[in-house]
Amino acid sequence: MTMYDLILKKKRGEELTNEEICYMISGYTKGDIPDYQMSAMMMAICFQGMTPEETKNLTLAMAESGDMLDLSAIEGIKVDKHSTGGVGDKTSLVLGPMVASLGVAVAKMSGRGLGHTGGTIDKLESFTGFTTEISKEMFINNVNEIHMAIAGQTADLAPADKKLYALRDVTGTVDQMSLIASSIMSKKLASGADAIILDVKTGDGAFMKTLEDSKALAEAMVSIGKLAGKKMAAIISDMDQPLGNAVGNILEVKEAIETLHGNGPKDLEELVLTLGSYMVVAAEKADTLEEAREKLALSLQNGSAFETFKKFVVAQGGCEEEVLHPEKLPVAKYVEDVLCDESGFVAKIQTEEIGRISLLLGGGRETKESSIDLTVGLVLNKKRGDKVQKGDVLATIHANDKEKLAHAKDRLRKAYMIVDTVVDIEAIIRDVIV
Repeated sequence: MTMYDLILKKKRGEELTNEEICYMISGYTKGDIPDYQMSAMMMAICFQGMTPEETKNLTLAMAESGDMLDLSAIEGIKVDKHSTGGVGDKTSLVLGPMVASLGVAVAKMSGRGLGHTGGTIDKLESFTGFTTEISKEMFINNVNEIHMAIAGQTADLAPADKKLYALRDVTGTVDQMSLIASSIMSKKLASGADAIILDVKTGDGAFMKTLEDSKALAEAMVSIGKLAGKKMAAIISDMDQPLGNAVGNILEVKEAIETLHGNGPKDLEELVLTLGSYMVVAAEKADTLEEAREKLALSLQNGSAFETFKKFVVAQGGCEEEVLHPEKLPVAKYVEDVLCDESGFVAKIQTEEIGRISLLLGGGRETKESSIDLTVGLVLNKKRGDKVQKGDVLATIHANDKEKLAHAKDRLRKAYMIVDTVVDIEAIIRDVIV
């Protein structure tokens, strides 16, 4: 077996066997197969595609290229959630504690954000002392005791995916459905969960811009997970406007805490209740989605979700006082409103541009080496479908640099499209794939 022969085989549109895929991924990870040959293979896959069986085998080969986490010491069914990423996506901060408060084991590996805002870890590090650099023993103990822990991804988790993605990024082979799905799912399978619930974003602020592409990606990932023996479901959620109102790390943390107290934005609450219902049923803590939803809603009303969040943050070194009094978290130097210059109805918010504004202010990373300003960002006061009058506050910008603030205000006004007629509001949940 040689890589040359495998490239020719895939170029002809033939199906690669599991043995051939394992040979290819193992050889490339170890450095025995050069970049130029793997680039040729990636391009052949882009043109010829992969069968569901090939995609599953590729995913498992990448997952098994490094550490496969053993979570058998954690009691019960382990449930994980993955989002394809969006603007204002603070879902895990609310969802994890909600489902954990019902006794669901949430053992989550998370990364840092690269793009318009930080990742889950960056947001949680808003709390003084919080760390995800915890031992495996502490991780397992916290899940057994609190039902929730979040650790940073290790360098040995699916190293083949890291190496392959870097190659695809510079060879024009990123946007192939099997390659996207296997990249995401290899890390999820290596993380050891028994059930995986996916939040696949669709729209302007998402990686997948159309509902058709989002459904195709969701179906591919659900298929991979099921073939690998996992319980799976994918919720396709709207990203044609930011999720909730806050965009920016500490601002999103504060909004998550409001939501855990039952006072959050309705779109965020609806999304976490939907995702959470599938997680609770997968963990066999409820028989139906309706029963699960009722239990989750009660956890917000009676304070048990917030109490679990507090215990989780404190268990990983975070400051309890800041959780109880989020107004004590650091704030930006400048806080200024952006006013609407016409009357009408909000027809569209350029979601990707809102993300870029957050990045401009310093709320995200352009490279993995970039530093991040946890205090900056923006809070939207008007969302799609809202009626506005000239002079109304569209949003409030939090900044630490006067020049960046001025640019952000100008760009934010242009990100809103105001029309004369009433605008229909899209539901946050666009589809469900099971």
